[in-house]
Amino acid sequence: MFPCRLPVLLSLAAILTGGCATSSSPLPATVAHVDLDRYVGRWYVISHVPYFLERGKVASYDTYAKRPDGKLTNDFTFRPERVDAPEKTWHGTAEIIDRATNATWKVSFFWPVSVTYKVFALDPEYRWAVVGTKDAGLLWVLARERRLAAPVYENILSQLRAKGISTTELALVPQPAD
Repeated sequence: MFPCRLPVLLSLAAILTGGCATSSSPLPATVAHVDLDRYVGRWYVISHVPYFLERGKVASYDTYAKRPDGKLTNDFTFRPERVDAPEKTWHGTAEIIDRATNATWKVSFFWPVSVTYKVFALDPEYRWAVVGTKDAGLLWVLARERRLAAPVYENILSQLRAKGISTTELALVPQPAD
């Protein structure tokens, strides 16, 4: 069964790690520091750059928790197609690879594939965050609440553009009414 999945996994790895990218522009900088005790918990996906693994997934959120081995659990929960559909969860792990900032991680949901995950923007009160792949080709705007006020969201987009990160591909993710 595994040999049939190998081409899919290798394709996924190339897409998510930027293996097909040929850009010579510098990689966007991460935030200076992430306090992991404040970061753990639930983060709703407000918007993202859509790609095939998240296509059709709505009402999505990530839940992070510390593990005794220093890694984090990284559970991605979503509903297929409709906000009233039953929830499904993918269980992943995250390993902090930059201990000086805690802003660069390796995340894996499907062994042996891992993706570099960077925290590009973070609210000082940890109400929202922007994370993405190392080149910011894939992005996720996350928040502690299911929705962000329009001025807050626009401010986040402005901060990303000021860092040289494109926001044109970001799409809002439907969330259920509270």
